[in-house]
Amino acid sequence: MNATSRPLIAEFLGTALFVFIGAGSIVANVMTVGGVTPLGIALAHGVGMAILVSAFMGISGAHFNPAVSLGLFVAGRIDGRTLGRYVLAQLAGAIAGAALLKGVFAAAAVRAVSAGTPQLSLSIGFGQGIAIEAAFTFFLVSAVFGTAVSSEAPKIGGFGIGLAIFVSAVVVGGLTGAALNPARAFGPALVAWSWHSQAVYWIGPLAGGALAGLVWKVLLLPKA
Repeated sequence: MNATSRPLIAEFLGTALFVFIGAGSIVANVMTVGGVTPLGIALAHGVGMAILVSAFMGISGAHFNPAVSLGLFVAGRIDGRTLGRYVLAQLAGAIAGAALLKGVFAAAAVRAVSAGTPQLSLSIGFGQGIAIEAAFTFFLVSAVFGTAVSSEAPKIGGFGIGLAIFVSAVVVGGLTGAALNPARAFGPALVAWSWHSQAVYWIGPLAGGALAGLVWKVLLLPKA
């Protein structure tokens, strides 16, 4: 295994497991007639990501999210070639994770929630959905910079990043699904062929991630 392929495998596997665990909690909630609960779904996403980031950080940086990779690119921490390769690995992993979910869980439950594809609440519009996803992705990517990227970051593994996802899911999970991640939205949408407001989960997170990268590069990262 060469040095080039190891990070891509880590990004693929980590994203696949994140989608399988996160979207799987939504399917399991249907199968247990609400037994997982919205709080349990938020915990599955947040704790799952915390574990995966801690496990794979030393191999690839554990992005598992095109918005995170874009933020790091804007901040000058990765180059364009790495950005493209990482995003492709993440999208492929998300598809694999959703496909595995479809193969493991009850078909009726998978169909009922479109394989865990995030959905906009009827109480908010398209623009509001983009704004919410952008704001909370900015929060998430800031957690990535502050706890994993900065030379001043505390040595807490993926704990802070997972907590950011958990908090976001608690606050706006009922409004947008708190995807904050184009891959998390894309993989299940492709497998379930459910494209409801898919653009929200690309425009919002990518804008929030890019803005976070710019703010941290210009204002917050320590200067060499």
